[in-house]
Amino acid sequence: MGCRTRAAASELLRVVAGSDAGGTPALVPDPDRRAPGRGAHLHPTHECWELAVRRRAFPRALRSGVPLAGAPVEDYLASLHDPSDPQHDRPETGARSS
Repeated sequence: MGCRTRAAASELLRVVAGSDAGGTPALVPDPDRRAPGRGAHLHPTHECWELAVRRRAFPRALRSGVPLAGAPVEDYLASLHDPSDPQHDRPETGARSS
């Protein structure tokens, strides 16, 4: 949706219209791709997310007549790219010269 680059469905994040913790209509991440209803797919990166928001792609794709908050998706993307995650601290593999 954001960058409009084609990719396999397994590489994309599905986003559906739902509600946040306060009951406000919001965009909700659906990483398991099992939530009911119409979904929109985008790469799980902040760049792709920001492009989709700037283009106002979500209301059109989800056919939503009400504004949808994006905080749940932003929080999900932040948790994916959290630098305190132990996977980000692993050294690179490969040949090293001394």
